[in-house]
Amino acid sequence: MTFPVVRSRRLRRNETIRRMVRETKLSVDDLIYPLFVVEGENVKNEIKSMPGNYQMSIDNIVKECIEVEKLGIPAVILFGIPEHKDEVGSEAYNDEGVIQKAIKAIKGNTRDLYVITDVCMCEYTNHGHCGIIKDGDVDNDETLKYLALEALSHAKAGADMVAPSDMMDGRVAAIRDILDENGFYNIPIMSYAVKYASSFYGPFREAAESTPAFGDRRSYQMDPPNRLEALKEAELDIAEGADIIMVKPALPYLDIIRDLRENFNVPIAAYNVSGEFSMLKAAIEKGWLDEKVIYESLISIKRAGADLILTYFAKEIAEQL
Repeated sequence: MTFPVVRSRRLRRNETIRRMVRETKLSVDDLIYPLFVVEGENVKNEIKSMPGNYQMSIDNIVKECIEVEKLGIPAVILFGIPEHKDEVGSEAYNDEGVIQKAIKAIKGNTRDLYVITDVCMCEYTNHGHCGIIKDGDVDNDETLKYLALEALSHAKAGADMVAPSDMMDGRVAAIRDILDENGFYNIPIMSYAVKYASSFYGPFREAAESTPAFGDRRSYQMDPPNRLEALKEAELDIAEGADIIMVKPALPYLDIIRDLRENFNVPIAAYNVSGEFSMLKAAIEKGWLDEKVIYESLISIKRAGADLILTYFAKEIAEQL
């Protein structure tokens, strides 16, 4: 049957019917809000390339988390910026480090907010790379020991979930082993399983103060033209014990999110990264785009197959939803 018998516009006639037949829905339950924690008191430094986002001391992070919980956003993910950095990122696994103290403060001042922690070395090393440097490159196997210690330290502080973002081979297994050995077998791992060496991370590196002092991260993060490799990376991490797998960035890699959705029966997260946030914010502020593009971009990530979305738009979109 064709026109005029079939009239697709009948189901688009008004907002009520559009809501009723909508195929993909975005909920506050899908959102994870990234936060940047620094030492000190009453610190709230706006990140110039990410308007509306801040490096905050723990007292202000707690206030932010109380507001986030009131909006119905279920989870935050924490990134720490320590005062002291060294070759081995020792503050990453310091039980009195900035993230460890932030976890305790948040858990002590919110009711049900779910606290996820980023597990990586780049914010904590004086060279800005995601692991231990040997012969000018990150030593994969040496780095695993430090990542495991960092994850364990976060779990001991009260983190609900750990999220390794380093892209070292075997890190999910190393983290799962140390957590289980210490009785934290109920702590899930959300693995940055498919993390590309992307230029969309630029504003984040300002926020987390994690720009590499030399070289780049292409020897450990994925090459952007590769598609099949994403399936391999996800399969390996699931086999090692990942409970959730993530694609990062999101918008330039919607095809990868769809590939994972069609091939794996685990929850899939997607990171709507800083560059995606900043380019839309800039266009909205200049009047080149309507702010409705925020919802449209996030719904595209959900439609592609993501169950969870890490996004700096979380508070804005939660208010709308």
